Amino acid sequence: MSDQEAAEQWVQEAVRQHGRTRAFAAAEDVISAVLSDPGVQEARARVEAAEAEFGRELCARLQPFQDRYDQAVRDGEAARLTEVCAGRHGRWGRICVLPDGHEISMEEPHWGRNGEGRPIAWVGSAPDDW
Repeated sequence: MSDQEAAEQWVQEAVRQHGRTRAFAAAEDVISAVLSDPGVQEARARVEAAEAEFGRELCARLQPFQDRYDQAVRDGEAARLTEVCAGRHGRWGRICVLPDGHEISMEEPHWGRNGEGRPIAWVGSAPDDW
């Protein structure tokens, strides 16, 4: 490759990188604007309240799963921990403590404790940090 071809390739890559950076910045601006909308914030609050209420309602029936999970963590039982739901959702402070496949076999939503230690239930993926 000649020096001129290398320089052109470097310029093209720099332009592509600059375009990606600008696109990501624009997307972040749009997402921030949407998430700051009062209607979106109100919907988020309603979803969080419903998940908390549903989590409390299921607590008596599903607490044994939380107890087994906590015991496995205390005892360092890695094999036992691999049997729980693959949907850790740790980024959102949620860890589903039900057995892997529970959504089909038990027909239960994800259930566990949130980052504050309160019971929470949710369906599908955990929502991103809004």
